[in-house]
Amino acid sequence: MPHRLVSLDELHSHEEGAVVELRGGRGFIARLAPLGFTPGVPLTMVQNYGHGPLIVRVRDTRIALGRGEAAKIIVQRRGQP
Repeated sequence: MPHRLVSLDELHSHEEGAVVELRGGRGFIARLAPLGFTPGVPLTMVQNYGHGPLIVRVRDTRIALGRGEAAKIIVQRRGQP
């Protein structure tokens, strides 16, 4: 069975995953890559209330993202087969 991938905005608070892909233009990738959003990097969803911005911990840094941005970050949930 293939790994189940989801967009970052689908992770629940305190759920962990790893970055798989950034699905955006050059400007989007150029902005997020220096913040630590690169393929293979583990992350933890700190806060996701299901609406409004969310907070993610990447490389020991908390980063606030809008839902539209988070929807373009594809992750694999930790613990998924």
